[in-house]
Amino acid sequence: MLIVDPDSWTLLQSVGVFSVCALVIAIAGTRITRVVDQLADRTGLGEATAGAVLLGAATSLSGAVLSVTAAYRGHPELAVSNALGGIAVQTFFLAIADIVYRRANLEHAAASAPNMMQNGLLIALLALILLAPSLPDVTVWSIHPVTPILLGFYFYGTRLIQSAGDKPMWHPSVTGDTKQDEPESKNQLASMSRLWTEFAVFMATLGVAGLVMEPAATAISSEAGLSQTIVGVLLTAISTSIPELVTSVAAVRRGALTLAVAGIIGGNAFDTLFMAASDIAYRDGSIYHTMTADSERWVALTLLMAAILIMGLIRRERYGLGRIGAESVAIMVLYGLGVVLMFTG
Repeated sequence: MLIVDPDSWTLLQSVGVFSVCALVIAIAGTRITRVVDQLADRTGLGEATAGAVLLGAATSLSGAVLSVTAAYRGHPELAVSNALGGIAVQTFFLAIADIVYRRANLEHAAASAPNMMQNGLLIALLALILLAPSLPDVTVWSIHPVTPILLGFYFYGTRLIQSAGDKPMWHPSVTGDTKQDEPESKNQLASMSRLWTEFAVFMATLGVAGLVMEPAATAISSEAGLSQTIVGVLLTAISTSIPELVTSVAAVRRGALTLAVAGIIGGNAFDTLFMAASDIAYRDGSIYHTMTADSERWVALTLLMAAILIMGLIRRERYGLGRIGAESVAIMVLYGLGVVLMFTG
C-alpha cells in the first residue's frame, strides 16, 4: 500500500523513501538499456528512433509521474522545476558520457541526421514553454492553449525524425572514429515477446517509483525548509534522471553511441511533455503562469545548452582538450552556473 500523505512523514522517513525510490529507478533504468538496444534491432527501428521514443519515454516515466502527481496535488512549483530541471541535468549527463567515451568526442562519433533533428525539436518545444508565461492567462477546462500545441508539435516532430532516419537527405561524413548503428544478428537477440514483457515491467517499476517519490519530495521540502524549486531541480530532477545517466554511460560502453545520444536528446524532448501533462493535471489554471524566475532561467540555460550541442553535432570536433569536446565543457559550465544562480540570483 502506497503512503501518499506527506504531512505525516518525518524528514528521516522522507529521505529514506526518497533514497529507496532513487535506487529502484537507477537499477530499472540500467537494465532497460539492454532491452531497448535489442528492441531497436529486433523491430528495425534503429538506435536513434528507439533511443528517442522507447528509451527516452521509459527512462523519463518516473519523472513524468512525479510532475503530474505534484501538479494534481496542487504543487505546481515542484511539477515545473522537476520537469525543467530534468531536461537541464540530462543534457549535463550527455557531457559526462562524452568523458566516458575516450576514443573521440561523442558529438563527432554519434553525429546523425535524426539526432540533430531531435535536438532541433527540443529547442522548439523549450521555446514554446518559455513563451507561454508571456501569453494571456486563458484556459479551456483549466488547460492552456500551449498544451495541445506542445503535444501536436512533439508527435509531428517525431514523425519527421523517423523519416530522417528512414530516408535521410544528407549524411555526416564517415571517419575512422564515426560509430555507425550496426544491428546485432537476430539469432543473438531475445524473442520479441520476452523483450516487450521486460520493457513493460521496467517501465511499470519506474512509474511506481516516481509516484512514491513525489510525496517524499514534498515532505522533504516542507520539513527541511527548502523551496520546491530547489527540491525539484536538485533532488527530484537529478534522482528521476539517474536512468539517463546510467543508460547513456552503459550505452557508450556497449558501443551503442547513437542510442546514448538519442536516449538523452529524445528523452529531453519527451520531458517537455511533462509540462503539457502537468498543465492538464493542474486544476487551478495554467501551470505555465506559475513558473518562477528560477524556472524560466533554467529554460533559457537549457535552450543555450541544446543550441551548443547541435552546433557540436554539426561541427564534429574529433578531439578536444583531454579528449572532451568543447561543447561538453560549455554544457557543464552552464549547468554549474544555473545551480550557482539558484542560491545567489
